[in-house]
Amino acid sequence: MAPDWLLADGEPFVDALVLSHPEQLSRLRRVCPEAAHAAVVAGDPCYDRMLAGRPYRERFRRALGVRRGQRLVVLNSTWNPEGFFGDGGPEDLLPSLLPRLAAELPADEYRVAAVLHPNIWYGHGPGQVRAWLDRARRHGLALIDPLHSWRQALLAADIVLGDFGAVSYYSAALGVPVLLAATGQERLDPEAPLADFVRTAPRLDPYADLRGQLERALSGHRPLPGPAEFTSSVPGESAALLRRSFYELLGLSEPASPALLEPLALPPYEPPRRTAPLHVRTWVKGRRIGVERTAEHPYGASGETHLAVHEDTRNPVDLTVADVIVREGPRDDPRWGGPAVWAAEAMERYPQCALAAYVTGPHTCTAYVRGYGLLRLASGPDADADPAAYASALHAWLTGGGSLPPEGTTTLRVRTAGRTHPVTVESATASTATSPRSGAAGP
Repeated sequence: MAPDWLLADGEPFVDALVLSHPEQLSRLRRVCPEAAHAAVVAGDPCYDRMLAGRPYRERFRRALGVRRGQRLVVLNSTWNPEGFFGDGGPEDLLPSLLPRLAAELPADEYRVAAVLHPNIWYGHGPGQVRAWLDRARRHGLALIDPLHSWRQALLAADIVLGDFGAVSYYSAALGVPVLLAATGQERLDPEAPLADFVRTAPRLDPYADLRGQLERALSGHRPLPGPAEFTSSVPGESAALLRRSFYELLGLSEPASPALLEPLALPPYEPPRRTAPLHVRTWVKGRRIGVERTAEHPYGASGETHLAVHEDTRNPVDLTVADVIVREGPRDDPRWGGPAVWAAEAMERYPQCALAAYVTGPHTCTAYVRGYGLLRLASGPDADADPAAYASALHAWLTGGGSLPPEGTTTLRVRTAGRTHPVTVESATASTATSPRSGAAGP
């Protein structure tokens, strides 16, 4: 609100200066009284669209591939060098934190997404931004469209890690827990509500245990009153107030129809695609199998571990030491020849692999297991876990002494992300069962 941003030759260079709250008008009168007559308090249409989209939170979460029991962590950065992302240098917090988040947060319990200010994409270029974040994307990071989908991501979020930008403030206004990783207080008007929010909001310690900080912030969250109060003084009314101002400037009468805002669109479906290897820790008790998948080996932790690798891993050497190899796709995708053909080829190509799993849908996968042949794994429609985790559970159960009958079904109870999922295992039908070629089968 400084005069050099608002005035030209001592007069405001705009016909209307839209503010969202009378608090802003009070500050404007103090710091630039020459522009006060152009001010219009008309609320915040961006915030109003988010308020209207609140009932569709679960849809937005499903669009981002967030499963029941998972927590969505949204990282956001404004475009200043002091922001969470900064200028792309080696000291930037966000890029350096992403590998640790992938390592410390179990893949089935957390989904991570990033909202970067459009100026970051413009200033560095999309190719450079994606290159900087390539490792994180291979661990499942979702890069949110900075123009069309960031509001939906905030509505879907369980917690936001951010800085002094508007996205953090909007998140707090919506009641989402926020941890600030960069404050940038020197860039803020000390009298502004945003500055007060930055002073009082909980902090993220980038050098401490990340998972513990997230869980404490979630369990102890108490919404701050300031953001919800000062984001808009007239929530839900911005469309009517703005249209009235526009028509007054044009000297025209308003239409009789109501002024309405475009609802937030449902983003395209973007499930997590993790092509980096996952270290799978398992606990087997009878037919109950606990599964936790992380990016780094859990040295010193309890339970048995094995390595699950996506066939599209960046490093082909990973496949030569994998216990479980995974891919996903439609059952009738001709490129892979179907689950049976793909599994046969994978088992022949990688003789050390014990199980090859082709995920065919949100609740099913087809797996070839040495000594048992082609199997179908399926959970009920109410279950909501990654079928690749079911394949790892089956591998752990079999290597722990479990056995499958020649015919019929076996039901395993797979626990992941705090929920237990009944998973049936049965021999695939003769019409789809193609045995691997020589050298691939065996106990």
